[in-house]
Formats: sequence, structure tokens, C-alpha cells
Amino acid sequence: MPANGNRPLKLQFGLVNHEGRYLTAESFGFKVNASAPSLKKKQIWTLEQDSQDTQVVYLRSHLGRYLASDKDGKVTCEADGHNSDCRFLIVAQSDGRWALQSEQHLRFFGGSRDYLSCFAQIITDAELWAVHLALHPQANLLSVARKRYARLSAEDGEIAVDLNIPWGVAALLTLVYLDGKYCLKTCDSRFLSNDGKLLTQSGRATAYTLELKCGKLAFKDCEGKYLSPMGPTGTLRSGRCSKPGKDELFDLEESHPQVVLMAANGRYVSIRQGVSLAANQEDETDMETFQMEIDKETRKCTFRTSQGNCWALVAHGGIQSTATEESANTMFAVEWLGHKVAIKANNGKYICIKKNGQLLAVSDFAGEDELLTLKLINRPMLILRGENGFICHHRNSNTLDASRSVYDIFTLQFSEGAYHVRGVDGQFWYVNSAGLVCSDGEAPEDFTLELLEHGRLAIRGKNGKYLRGDQGGTLKADGLSLSSSALWEY
Repeated sequence: MPANGNRPLKLQFGLVNHEGRYLTAESFGFKVNASAPSLKKKQIWTLEQDSQDTQVVYLRSHLGRYLASDKDGKVTCEADGHNSDCRFLIVAQSDGRWALQSEQHLRFFGGSRDYLSCFAQIITDAELWAVHLALHPQANLLSVARKRYARLSAEDGEIAVDLNIPWGVAALLTLVYLDGKYCLKTCDSRFLSNDGKLLTQSGRATAYTLELKCGKLAFKDCEGKYLSPMGPTGTLRSGRCSKPGKDELFDLEESHPQVVLMAANGRYVSIRQGVSLAANQEDETDMETFQMEIDKETRKCTFRTSQGNCWALVAHGGIQSTATEESANTMFAVEWLGHKVAIKANNGKYICIKKNGQLLAVSDFAGEDELLTLKLINRPMLILRGENGFICHHRNSNTLDASRSVYDIFTLQFSEGAYHVRGVDGQFWYVNSAGLVCSDGEAPEDFTLELLEHGRLAIRGKNGKYLRGDQGGTLKADGLSLSSSALWEY
């Protein structure tokens, strides 16, 4: 695990054939076809590399089974492990599309609708697949060669690759998929052009073809050159290379939530005074910002500082930012109480704020001195994906769809422990009398966020109910308890 707690994202994607249809693994009979018009759960494939030969890949379906081809070119998706018929080679084309070749039988995979086979001896249009990434589009970008993260340098009007730890909102990049190509969008809604400049509109110069090499990503521009960090600050722009080497390779890593915490005394929790945590600062800097890393099993949370250390429970209930390794004493339970949170340490006591601002885990109950206001700072642009797809404006009404293969980018604004959500048209979300979430509000309405799971949050409307996608895919605020339909990747 790197010092910042980030993991490279598993590469998941949809494969789009020459007719614009997605490769689909059906739940019934392990059949595959290329009939779906959009990217949903059944169209998502995970790439796994062979441990011995990194050129060889396996394609795993959403059912955990592997794509395979026999000597007659018959394609199935039934294998529950890596066998020789599941071994494929990716033959990348100049336009970024892939031809998939059976390593065992040396034939190419292609076709349309229910007529898929892996029997072609040469690559034609029917054997080419465009790659549509299925991961959440907001991530941190790591340069493989420099071992540094990209960030928006607003004063220089560029993306610089110079962060040791991806910190703050500037390190968040959004991958925007347009017509088979990708744009890199900064947190202030500008697009990276191949000359390194940031533009307010996307166009030819901001569109890149994604290429995969040894499990890493390369971004090829419209001239056939690749993005790489240049010069001392690592300005991200296209270089002269027309083949990607180590300098042109990147990892996408999940972006953890980063937060600031305000105590009942109106001051921010900080590490500015040394290792002991105290609520004694009036402004938000990196010293008052903490990364929340939520454990997948226990759902307890580690709070990491911008220096890479973690909060830890020490003797007599003290809380210090000294831990370099995760342990039981670096795990904290966060209780979500409407507009406030309470935090419980490993000794079973709540953290309270003493008169001098010091944090101590000594309280049996969550009263006034134990309540904190938690503010999420690194999601000014919010993209939400549920179990059936992304949240998007409904085409013909003021409601929201929660099952779309494309996403809308919403703006998140903090307001005294709650959040206001705005659409691209500047109008606000609200919950109507029927419990539907509408997107054409003139005035802001409070929603509360609960960061409950690794990579997932829940949202409550002002009626106290959870937002979830109903059977028809419409977003409603009617969830009485937490279910999988009320959890959103963000």
C-alpha cells in the first residue's frame, strides 16, 4: 500500500463493436452477444493480466466467468478460472480500438448481435472493439515514471505532475468520454489541450485515445503523440514520442474523500500545533484537511493527514497524528447524525473537544462537545453512480434518472452541515411532495451526505429519507433504511 492509502483502479470497461453495440454477458446460459446500445452492469468486463506473461489478458464478465474461444471459433463465457482457451492478446490499432486474438488458436474475435465468433484470420472492421472505461470517472492521475500525482496549477494555467500525495480538490481529475475518445477535465471545469493549455471548451486538441500497456494507461492525442510530464514542474502536455515509453504511462487511482472538521467551538480540527489534534484554527489549509479511508469490512475509518500519517488513539484517550501503520487504534467509527457527526475511538469512547480545543476520546455519550461538522472538500463536481447506472437529468421532465450509462456533472455546495446540489443549468435539486427528486428548483434545499462505505455514500433528503433509484430508474427520496439501491459511488 502506498503512503497515501490509494489503490490503482481495476480496469473495467465496455467493449463496443463496429455497429456501436456493447459486448454483453447474459445471466442465462453464460451466453454472449453484442446487442446492447449502452453500458450497464452486464456490459462491464474486468481485465486481468497473466502473472507470468503480461501480454496475455483474461476478460472476466460481471458474473465472474471468463471469455473463452475453442478451436472452431465458438465463443463462450462459462469458464470459472484461467484456462488456455481464455488467453487473449490485445492487438491495439492506431485509432485506439482493440483486436482480441486468441493466444491458443491465433484467430480474431468479432461479429455482431448473436453472431460472435473467434475465427477470423485477418482483422477487419468486424473484429475491432472500442474501449469504454466503466470505472467512476473521477480519479487521481499518477505518473509511473515520476511517481508523482497530477494537479491543477490554476496560477500557471496548466496541469502539473508534482504532488507526492494527491491532496485537495486540485488533484481530482474527471475523465470525460466523448465519441470513443477521452478528455481530461480539471476541478474548475477546464479541459487539457495537447499543448498543455487549459481550455473552457472541449474539441479536437482535448480528445485523447486511451491505450493500454502492461496494465498502465497512455493518452494519445490527435497528432499521434502522447501526454507526458515535461520540465521541472512536470507540465502535462504532448511530447514528441509516437510510441509510449515509461514517461508516457499513468495509473488511475481512486480518489478518497478529503474533509475538514469543525468543532462546537467554531474552530477547525488541525495538526498545525504538532502531533496532538486540537480544534483551534480559523481557516482551512492542508493542515486542517484529512483523508477518510473507509475499511471495506468493518466500515470504520482511518483519518490520514497531508503528511501521510494517521490519527491514532494513544494513552489516556489522547488523539495524535503519529501512526504510520494502520492498526485497531487508527480505526474510528463515524456516526452520522443529520448535519453533524460523532466519532468513536477504539476504546469505545466518543471524541470530545476540551476547553483548550484538545481532542480526547473519553465520552460515553455524544452531546454538544462531541458533535463535529464534517465538510467534504474534494468533490465540488459530483458524479453519482448507483447499482443500475449513473444519475442524469431526465430527457423530458424535471426528475432525475438513476440508471443511465452516461452521467451529468452536478455541483456540490456546502451549507452548515448540509449540501445544495446544482445541475448544469444552475437550478437546484429538491424533493417534491410525492418524494421525487426534482432538478429545477429556484432556491437551494438541504441534503445530507453520509460517507458510509469504501467509495460509496448515501444521501438523505430534507424528509429524512434516503435517495434511491426505483424500479423504473427514477431517483426518489423514499428509502427508510439503507439498501444497496441507496448507495452511490462518488
